Amino acid sequence: MKRWLTFAWIAALRFLAEGRMQTGFILSGIAIGVGVIVFMSAMLSGLQANFTNRVLTSQPQIQIVPPKEVARPLRWDLGVAEAAVVQQPTQRVLSVDQWQTILASMRARPDVVTAAPTVSGSALAVRGDASRSIGIFGMEPEDYFRIVRIPDYIVAGVSDIGSDDILVGLDLANDLGATIGDKLNVIPAAGASRTLTIRGIFDLGNKGANERNTYVALRTAQSLLGLIGGATTIDITVTDVYAAETIAQDIQSSLPVEADSWIKTNAQFFTAINAQNLSSTLIRVFVALSVAFGIAAVLVVSVLQRSKDIGILRAMGSSRGQILRLFLIQGGILGFLGSLAGSVLGAAALVVWHAYARQANGTELFPLTIDPSLFVSSAALATLTGVVAGLVPALRAARLDPVEAIRG
Repeated sequence: MKRWLTFAWIAALRFLAEGRMQTGFILSGIAIGVGVIVFMSAMLSGLQANFTNRVLTSQPQIQIVPPKEVARPLRWDLGVAEAAVVQQPTQRVLSVDQWQTILASMRARPDVVTAAPTVSGSALAVRGDASRSIGIFGMEPEDYFRIVRIPDYIVAGVSDIGSDDILVGLDLANDLGATIGDKLNVIPAAGASRTLTIRGIFDLGNKGANERNTYVALRTAQSLLGLIGGATTIDITVTDVYAAETIAQDIQSSLPVEADSWIKTNAQFFTAINAQNLSSTLIRVFVALSVAFGIAAVLVVSVLQRSKDIGILRAMGSSRGQILRLFLIQGGILGFLGSLAGSVLGAAALVVWHAYARQANGTELFPLTIDPSLFVSSAALATLTGVVAGLVPALRAARLDPVEAIRG
């Protein structure tokens, strides 16, 4: 066995060395193919991580809300409904029933990282002659900012707020002509109006959110919306973000509340991610096929050019299995060496592209994360592709009749 390994490897390396030009071309082709796979995989992974991080840092992963109010038809004692049509009631701003107990139970769960009560509702922000409809989010900063990282998006002022302070979006501030230290008269649909001071201005990167979202202290929102001691939602982050929907369903089945996960509320985001993954997979498949055909073409030409050499080897006692393995080894060597060069090429292209690709605000387009497992998997895939691509020409070489090969 050892003797066969020595012969096969020596013969394979000699064949590759003698056909330097062919070997160089196919190695270049494999390197480009593997480089494309490494570059695309790393860049798409970085983009997905960046998008996911933006989604997760601007909203809770799970949100607990009160059950929706439903109309119950009046019935006779015999069980017949009085009215054929039941009108859907309007949804009022309600507090989660016994939210303190639910909050404590959420914080005790091992799969929950952070849980924070919030109060949200609609109001009108007035400054001089300008007015805008806004959404008020009352929260406790020390807990809520671990879920929605508003301090990371502050572009003016600070995120520390007191009972008479408010944080507003960049577009809302521009619409109202307001800046840090200005006063806003906040008028809710129900409850007492209040004058608040702009303490900070944030930019969430979403015009709709920047125009509507405002953040105040929890007690301030409770007073504005007439929910003293109440909480309209409980926002949660979990240990495994991709298990959020499963955790939400478990919470909903065990408590008299509704629980919405970020996976459910961002269905379009996941549709885009799945489409991106499918496109990436198709690119890898077609690149791998092109690499395989390139290796197979070179090895077929090598079999044709070296038919006499193969015939001599067969006449000297080499078995069909040895000839078969010789060409399989060539395919594996081409795939492995090409993958090494391609990994370096792909990583270099990734570093260069990361240095120049920027978003509109000047921040990086995607985080530069180079996973060593990507190079290992690319090398394994290219080597396996080389071996598989060498199978057909190897079978052709092994079937050559030594007498006909020497004559031909």
